[in-house]
Amino acid sequence: MVALGFVLWLVLPLILRAHTSADAGFRFASYIDNYMVLQKEPAGAVIWGYGTPGATVTVTLCQDQETIMKKATPVKAYSNSWMVILDPMKPGGPYEVMAQQTFGGMNLTLRVHDILFGDVWLCSGQSNMEMTVSQIFNATRELSNTAAYQSVRIFSVSLVQAEQELEDLAEVDLQWSKPTSKNLGHGDFEYMSATCWLFGRYLYDTLQYPIGLISSSWGGTPIEAWSSVRSLKACGVLKQRFIPSDYMLGPIEYSVLWNAMIHPLRTMTLKGVIWYQGEGNTHFNMDLYNCTFPALIDDWRQTFHLGSQGQTERLFPFGFVQLSSVSSSRDPNDGFPQIRWHQTADFGYVPNLKMPNTFMAVAMDLCDRNSPFGSIHPRDKQTVAYRLHLGARAVAYGEKLLFQGPLPKVVELSAVKGLLNITYTQQIQVQRQDDKIFEISCCDEHHQCKWLLAPMNTFSTQTLALSISSCHGTVVALRYAWSAWPCEYKQCPLYHARSALPAPPFTAFITNRRLLNDLVAV
Repeated sequence: MVALGFVLWLVLPLILRAHTSADAGFRFASYIDNYMVLQKEPAGAVIWGYGTPGATVTVTLCQDQETIMKKATPVKAYSNSWMVILDPMKPGGPYEVMAQQTFGGMNLTLRVHDILFGDVWLCSGQSNMEMTVSQIFNATRELSNTAAYQSVRIFSVSLVQAEQELEDLAEVDLQWSKPTSKNLGHGDFEYMSATCWLFGRYLYDTLQYPIGLISSSWGGTPIEAWSSVRSLKACGVLKQRFIPSDYMLGPIEYSVLWNAMIHPLRTMTLKGVIWYQGEGNTHFNMDLYNCTFPALIDDWRQTFHLGSQGQTERLFPFGFVQLSSVSSSRDPNDGFPQIRWHQTADFGYVPNLKMPNTFMAVAMDLCDRNSPFGSIHPRDKQTVAYRLHLGARAVAYGEKLLFQGPLPKVVELSAVKGLLNITYTQQIQVQRQDDKIFEISCCDEHHQCKWLLAPMNTFSTQTLALSISSCHGTVVALRYAWSAWPCEYKQCPLYHARSALPAPPFTAFITNRRLLNDLVAV
């Protein structure tokens, strides 16, 4: 008779190795692990992994040793993979997920525990998304504020690039974990994103149910590295071009980060995505960003929808940070204001016809001249995340709340000569008079045009008058905050009267003395 202890010694290592070794024939996908958050109802969470072709895998969801549901599926011969979709679950937990493979009379079992159901958000982009909590303002206080947020779970993808689309992650920096000061402040630009964490924390404060956060970012990268070949072709980006090195410290080859750091996650059921990128395109393919960014959003949506067997919404919510500020000496060609505009597909606001179900956090007033990481890396990620979460609450969760600042609705020449009147969509708060932040395009009789300053003059609760006496020709266009550094920290002149949300930058032609209709907010 074989001793029970000896049997357990044989079986337990087999189970552990099946869970942790990529070489094992039977395993979960790389990101299915203890402490993870699975997407709650109305969607079904996807559980998948690899096994022996011809085998049957049974997935069991348990709570307190009670079976909640069982799902069985064969292992596909061509991919050695298996997949089940759990029935929609209400938020909460903890649960245990067990997968058992049966083949030729032999059973292998995998288990992951302390699983929660909630909303899962993917956070991606370049270095401003990559910055950790240890790099932001009030880092010590923020790192100590984790005890109340143990249901906000975090996961970080390793920095990997690939020439072809990978089916699963090659490496993981931080497996699903409860937040601690160590894993939130692991170092500079590594492990967990501060913007991602703070966004999730603000959401948890409102929703009061579990939030799962996946960080997959790499600093100094252009949007082309995060885009599939399909989406690049849709914008006419066909061949790799030389990319100047000013803001490019990471991989620059087309699609290599999509292949290795996004595509492997496509099977996961998501609630939405937040994105912070664009600096890498201020000197490269800048004029195409109004196509490449909307194309990326649409391609990610389609890929995650199909990869999750329809569980991730086809038009899932997609939020992003409009670029903050940088020292003007680093942006001689107006790259930052151009990218800010192109981030909205040249509408000036979101959602819009080209970017449905999106939301934006304006950040041009969150500059940081003294950042030890350079002015391109402002440390106030709390306000960025707060503004993002307002957009998520409105767009992703359907709350009736204000999430963007005032936009111009009508522009017309005043009856008083030398003034241009702007009527806004919302009540405005004029924090200060600014003589340089508005500009008009003034054209002479030879159609030679130049930008001139239009100092702020009088204002009321919803209107603002600009002085245009410097133009001795015809005013044909107007723009606001069109510079790399529009204002000092939280000192732009225009905000919403009650919400402290800044008016976003814009540029528009003026036809028949009125602003073109495409800038009127939806």
